[in-house]
Amino acid sequence: MAEGEKLIPINIEDEMKSAYIDYSMSVIVSRALPDVRDGLKPVHRRVLYGMHELGVRSNTAHKKSARIVGEVLGKYHPHGDTSVYDTMVRMAQEWSLRYMLIDGQGNFGSVDGDSPAAMRYTEARMRKISEDMLADIDKETVDHKLNFDDTLEEPTVLPTRIPGLLVNGASGIAVGMATNMPPHNLTEVVDGTIAYIDNNEIEIDELMQFVKAPDFPTGGIIYGYDGVKEAFHTGRGRIVMRGKANIEEVNGRECIIVNEIPYQVNKADMIKKTADLVNDKKLEGISTIRDESDRNGMRIVYVLKRDAIPNIVLNKLYKYTALQSSFSVNNIALVNGRPQLLNLKDLIHYFVEHRHEVVVRRTKYELRKAEERAHILEGLIIASDNIDEVIALIRASANADEAREKLIERFKLSEIQAKAIVEMRLRQLTGLEQDKLRAEYDELLKTIEDLKDILDKKDRRMDIIKEELMVVKEKYGDDRRSLIEYAGGDLSIEDMIPDEKVVITISHAGYIKRTSLTEYKTQNRGGVGQKASTTRNEDFLEHLFVGTNHQYMLFFTQKGKCFWMRVYEIPEGAKTSKGRAIQNLINIEQDDKVMAFICTQDLKDEEYINSHYVIMATKKGQVKKTALEQYSRPRTNGINAITIKEDDELLEAKLTTGESQVMLALKSGKAIRFEEAKTRPMGRNASGVRGITLANNQDEVIGMVAVNDMDSNILVVSENGYGKRSSLDDYRITNRGGKGVKTISITEKTGNLVSIKNVTDDDDLMIINKSGIAIRMEVADLRVMGRATQGVKLINLKGNDSIAAVAKVMKDEDEAEEIEDASDNQDISNDGTAIDTNDTDN
Repeated sequence: MAEGEKLIPINIEDEMKSAYIDYSMSVIVSRALPDVRDGLKPVHRRVLYGMHELGVRSNTAHKKSARIVGEVLGKYHPHGDTSVYDTMVRMAQEWSLRYMLIDGQGNFGSVDGDSPAAMRYTEARMRKISEDMLADIDKETVDHKLNFDDTLEEPTVLPTRIPGLLVNGASGIAVGMATNMPPHNLTEVVDGTIAYIDNNEIEIDELMQFVKAPDFPTGGIIYGYDGVKEAFHTGRGRIVMRGKANIEEVNGRECIIVNEIPYQVNKADMIKKTADLVNDKKLEGISTIRDESDRNGMRIVYVLKRDAIPNIVLNKLYKYTALQSSFSVNNIALVNGRPQLLNLKDLIHYFVEHRHEVVVRRTKYELRKAEERAHILEGLIIASDNIDEVIALIRASANADEAREKLIERFKLSEIQAKAIVEMRLRQLTGLEQDKLRAEYDELLKTIEDLKDILDKKDRRMDIIKEELMVVKEKYGDDRRSLIEYAGGDLSIEDMIPDEKVVITISHAGYIKRTSLTEYKTQNRGGVGQKASTTRNEDFLEHLFVGTNHQYMLFFTQKGKCFWMRVYEIPEGAKTSKGRAIQNLINIEQDDKVMAFICTQDLKDEEYINSHYVIMATKKGQVKKTALEQYSRPRTNGINAITIKEDDELLEAKLTTGESQVMLALKSGKAIRFEEAKTRPMGRNASGVRGITLANNQDEVIGMVAVNDMDSNILVVSENGYGKRSSLDDYRITNRGGKGVKTISITEKTGNLVSIKNVTDDDDLMIINKSGIAIRMEVADLRVMGRATQGVKLINLKGNDSIAAVAKVMKDEDEAEEIEDASDNQDISNDGTAIDTNDTDN
């Protein structure tokens, strides 16, 4: 042991503790967390200050990055050169900072995660906005501290005019805490700050009318507003971001085009991971992925397979890839050197407080300088008033010091004034210069008065802050890049699928598809109709229903089973396409067939399922009522809905509220009406009770109606195209199980009854022939007739064609009535109705 040294025993635990606390405090305060006032960490501040000291402004030439890094390292930042260069690079990347602080020249990396060129190849200079962060730094506006070797001074904070922390955000991991602050739009932040200055008591909700949400440099969509709200109120929250995508057709293939991706997402990584998911069959519906980004902007193309539904694929991209990612806000910043969690109002408050201090200090500095100058001017004016005496006095002096002392003694001047007079130039003795001195002095007195007024009145200081903010907004303010989708929330597939009305058709052979309702046009009664579907020769459309995409679908089969599906899961098809076999969509037995389905609202809504019933009818006249609640727990293999007896099959199932009246119609033209309450609710396995007595063994039930609206009419249609609309009151209420009353006169001309519906003037009808022709007509065109007439001809049939199905569709108010040009099918009169000379009722 060297001489004069001594050992001090220390408990290792205590030493570790104190050393680690010192280290962690150093990381927290002088490395990882931004200052709430200027929004910068020490390394950012040093880079900007170093450039300021080097004189690399926005209007000077670019300087080599290595030169700037060297300046910062050698004077202020005693760490590795990579830490400084990486910081500088990030400040020059448009996808990293909402408002870039450095203007880089050369390769500064890319959004694909490519590295920037080495610092010896790149050049940089400040951007204009950085100059506004350093404005007035030489006017003693901020405290300076000694650098690492106590040879120079560096600022502890910048006197920024830009609310840096809000507009550019920050992220950093300290010891035991981290910060992650999103960037915001400068225009919105300035408006919010001015609103706060005008009213310090403003609520956060009111501030949010100005600062609506974060605004990311990469654009994208902020999906859902709850996280934003929480972050603004508490300083913590989770903001969901989505890329901007649209669906286009490229070379005849549907493609999803992504133009903007979420903030901090590496584009190349995202594409690679998506491709891996596609290859592993975890993401279906995509055939190829291309990155077509260039200098004009980003463009990622996902080419879809032919049978893929674009919305569902896009949804899955959001769900499984970085096309949707979240930003966890954690607003921790240093307030007076201590880390603190801050909400939106706090952030604005501390920035305004800082600006206020800067304005006060700047004003004091300017006042001091003005008073010092005024003091000198007073001396010069005294000298010029007594110039001859002054000259004589100076000439008589042996040296400058003596001259100064004589002047002080003679004219009661200060040391500074005397020095200024001795150093005065001869040209200042001209009359013009003397006038200038007086003018400058008068001007200075006004300035001094004004500066004192500023220091006296807080209102004036606040006005100055507001004016400077307005200038900043005018210079750098721009439009939002990130859109806000207020309605977004937890992701589920239906979020991406519009809840529009769709027509669902099921063919005789069991092919199903959904088509947008707008694809069907309204035609006048008696028109020939338009081609609705290309089915195979022996197939024809049998069922047609109208629902909306988000509804649930219960399928009831001939054998009495019930299956469950969402409407949007039914494959979409054009009006002319065939659709997909139901067998491929639900686990239905080979010899079974879907006979009915019900569109219901949310099956998880307790109140809804307990107040609704399913009423079913079979071909042999059995009816059965079951609570909807019994069908709210689906199984992939289906559940029993009704036990079907031999030789019978399920025909219809309807959703009711328990208050409706039921009508059953027979092929032979009879119908019965009874109260739904007459059938008590039964379990799923029961086989029901008798609803109507058949006329003979050949007779069967062709339809069931559950009537809720007692003003509605009953429409019946026969297979040869005759139909009739009659009042509900024409059918008296009887007990269930009776033979019913006549509903239409069945003759050879009309053919057997095929359909019964309850309708109002607001309904449209869709009639489909076995040949696949569909016609849409308005119920309002049909007049109400008596119960026993044979009705009017609704549709002209060719040859042996007959009607396959009739469905009613709700009329859409804004859907224009367009009449399809059917002149290539047969002669059409001017009003679009087919001419049929045989039918007198027309």
